[in-house]
Amino acid sequence: MRIVVSGGAGFIGSHLCDRLLGDGNTVVVLDNLLTGNRGNLAQLKAEPRLCLVEQDITQPLAVEGPVDCVANLASPASPKDYLEYPIETLDVGSAGTRRMLELALEKGARFLLSSTSECYGDPMVHPQVETYWGNVNPVGPRSCYDESKRFAEALTMAYHRKYGIRTNIARIFNTYGPRMKLNDGRVVPAFLDSALRGEPITVFGDGSQTRSFCYVSDLVDGLCRLMLSEERYPVNLGNPCEMTILEFAEYIRRMTGSRSEIVFEPLPVDDPQQRKPDITKARGVLGWEPQVSLEEGLRPTVEYFRGLQMAVA
Repeated sequence: MRIVVSGGAGFIGSHLCDRLLGDGNTVVVLDNLLTGNRGNLAQLKAEPRLCLVEQDITQPLAVEGPVDCVANLASPASPKDYLEYPIETLDVGSAGTRRMLELALEKGARFLLSSTSECYGDPMVHPQVETYWGNVNPVGPRSCYDESKRFAEALTMAYHRKYGIRTNIARIFNTYGPRMKLNDGRVVPAFLDSALRGEPITVFGDGSQTRSFCYVSDLVDGLCRLMLSEERYPVNLGNPCEMTILEFAEYIRRMTGSRSEIVFEPLPVDDPQQRKPDITKARGVLGWEPQVSLEEGLRPTVEYFRGLQMAVA
């Protein structure tokens, strides 16, 4: 297939490009590089089936030739980024998603939306199932990201219902792996950066809040299966193995052999207390579930971050 990937120079987007090209597809990447990085695609520099176009998808665009699928992964995704670029985040979830849907409509292509577990907000249902409508603060500091994705889901379903576009929606839970940015504010790079430097690891609150961590290759496999499926409603993609943030900090410290002290600071506003996907639907519809253990996934991630620290030292 010939697949357009918006946000393809980002963390997850670049890994998706690796997989799509490895499966024999041709990929056109659209990315304005606001939070993406050309370096994430450096391993594909000599690949003739990859074309990178520096493009803000909120602006008018054109893609020449046939397109079989549009995969919309464009958005600031880390707290640091979407808090720094709140308007851009809302724009890309609304105007950007619409332009990608219009491209799919024009080309007669299927459409994949990368949404987020943040649609559930600070959930009152645990684990989170796709039928849960969420508990989101629409005017809080995180709302720029949460509501942009909720709107993108609504827009995607509207285009499916009105125009019959073959759409898929992935609600992505915490994902980690190489190519994450050291300073993006998410828990895996934050803890690894501190542990590898021997600096204090900051845990917010008392550390009892929970998260579930999915390795990026597992997540990408789920996206590829979903892209080819007939499921039109959201599907959770994430690892259901839940742990507290304090447990995770201690795990990182043991795995890296770090002597970092664990320190505690107040919880950020609207920080979710629980995150655990119910993946019953993904198992049944896609035949998918994570295969990579936390230890297996953290080994290459740790080495990647060691290399980043050496590069900036």
